[in-house]
Amino acid sequence: MKIIVVGCGKIGTNIIGELVKENHDVVAIDKSPAIIEEITTIYDVMGVVGNGADCETLEEAGVDEAELLISVTDSDEMNMLSCFLAGKMGASHTIARIRNPEYNDKSLGFMKEQLSLSMAINPELNAARELYRLLKLPSAAKIETFSGRNFEMVEIKLKADSALDGLSLIEFRKKYQINLLICVVKRDDEVYIPDGNFVLKSGDRICVTARPAEIMNFFKILGTPRKRSKNIMILGASKTAFYLAKMLLDAGSNVKIIDLDGEKCAQFSESLPNAVIIHGDGARQELLLEEGIQNTDAFISLTGMDEENILISYFAASQNVPQVITKANREEFVAMAQRLGLDTIVTPKKLISDVMVSYARGLQNSLGSKIETLYKIMDGNAELLEFIAQSDCSLNGIAFKDLKIKKSTRIAGIIRGRKTIIPSGEDCMLSGDKVIVVTAIKGLDDLNDIAE
Repeated sequence: MKIIVVGCGKIGTNIIGELVKENHDVVAIDKSPAIIEEITTIYDVMGVVGNGADCETLEEAGVDEAELLISVTDSDEMNMLSCFLAGKMGASHTIARIRNPEYNDKSLGFMKEQLSLSMAINPELNAARELYRLLKLPSAAKIETFSGRNFEMVEIKLKADSALDGLSLIEFRKKYQINLLICVVKRDDEVYIPDGNFVLKSGDRICVTARPAEIMNFFKILGTPRKRSKNIMILGASKTAFYLAKMLLDAGSNVKIIDLDGEKCAQFSESLPNAVIIHGDGARQELLLEEGIQNTDAFISLTGMDEENILISYFAASQNVPQVITKANREEFVAMAQRLGLDTIVTPKKLISDVMVSYARGLQNSLGSKIETLYKIMDGNAELLEFIAQSDCSLNGIAFKDLKIKKSTRIAGIIRGRKTIIPSGEDCMLSGDKVIVVTAIKGLDDLNDIAE
């Protein structure tokens, strides 16, 4: 499928990389010849130097043959104009990055309708929503939701004294009688889609799927914190920090934000009157101690530098802050943070690229079993996909015990109306079901393809 990406900054480059992995025909547009040269050297893509909101540039990129155009430059208005022109010139679908908080849901809805946008994405708002979910469940390293939040996937690291250490999955189910599925395990650098004989060990990173109430019961078994963090300290007055602080304040939390930029602090003080804004260098441990980091429920590092976020988060963890969340965009720094014991890491550019990959797969297979949601998990080594079983799905009505499911693939859940099913061998999928599939197979885009 031909996809044009306008704007090759951090987010644009990451989107390009993920789409290339999906074997799409990608065209990159950027004003900078140096950036286009770098992109075309790293990836097998066509590069066009120019303005993505210019008709000649779009024509050179072959916009009339494009199934999808994604505009993610630093300018909201440029992105909207690029998508508008692309739609008029023949692109089937368009997605614009729109970041300004002044564009509220109502205005975005109006612009989507008037400009014929397929989607408007806000990376900072998406990151803030991810952070907010994590703060509601402090023990989780990652939380994803399906079907209007009736079904969840939670990632957690098993501690040294975990009640699950040494238990096989069969033994776990017998002992605790809890209706959930441990669907993925990462041990060292290996990722497993476990069967019932798989034995868990302390230090494993596991993903579980279940209804929210069962997730809470699971945390009770593990003896990990389940109450939402109330007193929160944020380092960095970024757009993500603004969105997150607003959500937290609306929920009744106490929020303190630290930044070295006096102008940003003044803007935040005006926009967030109920937050405590500190003008100072958050990299100074003395300042963090003066501001009571040791008494906070959660510390979130959101500066623009991965290295600084990791170092300060490590200090916060040394002060026994119950929940420490680190923003990191570069893969090598994500791995470094995990080696330092920082398990809860948010990568904004990956959140957006996951959305783009999900959308593109859905377009590519729009006539088959439609992908509703896609999440990359375990550092991108596995995927969780939500399909809708169509009436002509060849797997409908066949008991799972009679299906030969591909290796490294499992059905993690079924949502049938208001009913959530953690499947056993006796269950089957029916037309209209939402089917959650976990797989280590890359590029799965059709529900029928899970069977051999």
